[in-house]
Amino acid sequence: MEKQLSYRSTAVACYTANFIGALVINLTPVLFVPLKLLYNLSYTQFGLLLGANFVTQVAADILFSHPVDRFGCRPFAVLAPVLTIAGYLIFALSPLFLENPFPGFLLGTIVFSATGGLLELMLNIIINGIPGKEKESMLGVLHSFYAWGQLTVVLLTTLMLYVWGSRSWQWIIAAWAILPAVNIWQFATCSMPPQIPEEKRQGASELMKQTPFYLLIAVIAFGGMSEIAMPMWSSAFLERAVGLPKVAGDTLGMCMGAAMLGTGRLLYGLYGEKCDILALMIYGAAAAVGLYLLAAFSGVPALALAGCCFCCLATSLLWPGSVVLAGRVFPLAGAWLYAMLAVGGDMGAAAAPWLLGIIADNAGNCSWLEAVSRSFQLTSEEFGLRCAMGAGALFPLMTLGLLFFCRKKYPVFRGSVLEKSFSK
Repeated sequence: MEKQLSYRSTAVACYTANFIGALVINLTPVLFVPLKLLYNLSYTQFGLLLGANFVTQVAADILFSHPVDRFGCRPFAVLAPVLTIAGYLIFALSPLFLENPFPGFLLGTIVFSATGGLLELMLNIIINGIPGKEKESMLGVLHSFYAWGQLTVVLLTTLMLYVWGSRSWQWIIAAWAILPAVNIWQFATCSMPPQIPEEKRQGASELMKQTPFYLLIAVIAFGGMSEIAMPMWSSAFLERAVGLPKVAGDTLGMCMGAAMLGTGRLLYGLYGEKCDILALMIYGAAAAVGLYLLAAFSGVPALALAGCCFCCLATSLLWPGSVVLAGRVFPLAGAWLYAMLAVGGDMGAAAAPWLLGIIADNAGNCSWLEAVSRSFQLTSEEFGLRCAMGAGALFPLMTLGLLFFCRKKYPVFRGSVLEKSFSK
């Protein structure tokens, strides 16, 4: 009992760390407007910071997978919040030491973004390694903390900028740095679940011979596309295509979407032991197809808003569910499996908004679609955004097809055959 209770502190440390993961990704975008005005940054430079964040996370996923297997999770679990603090220090102090602070902003972004890659890699490993049947539910709670972190960081940072003013951005970063400092102590003192012995661990070469490995990468990639495309585009869509005020688009679109994402994952964390995760993923993907289409083609603003919000609830288990399925199918896999899952999910999450952006820019300008847009009395921008949102339904549709194939072809995905088929 004492040992099981000690793992609760481990789980809390992981939950805090995933909240920090949301902080690392979402803080800089909220600060961009003040930084642009104060230091004359361009949109190109802002895009470079976002790109550096993504590339660094993917690189960290890959580069740290072997060291984590070799040395265990604790050193790197402690390192992750240290990198967050170091990166924030570099970022915040750059204007004090550099005439042009952008190189410092870029270096700081690279340093703290490595945290995101490390956390994606390790947290799933740590939770999956905890003995007992509760770990699948814990994974749901773990991933809900990213959504709560996203929501909290956006709202509190916006509030602090409003109350303290844009020139207080360095103090805002310092305030947020308290959380990773606490996380250092949490990981330094909590228990760590036992590692899989090297002689029993499934390595990269063995995993790459298994078809389910590639199916899992595809599922999390399309699941990531399904999950991220809606909140990334909902604000612009609701404002420019549906006609809602910008404040409503931001708060009811992005923030409500994050709340729905967190709610779905938290509910699975609380009641997941009684549910079949694969069935929930199938129902969620099917619902998301309909909700994307509802948002895209409804002429009623309230229905379009409902489609955006509830789509985030429907897609909430596609990413964490993929991790749960990976733990079922490959219970003896090491860090490389979770690194590849993170890379697949990140690539999907990065590609989806870009692809929909291309559709939004071009659909409204296609001469052969001009008659369609006129028949619905839509401007080219409104028509392009609605086409992009409708095209987003393809992401959960692909996820749905993959899940049905996995369920039919491989019993291990249903949990009826666990280690027997793939751990020998």
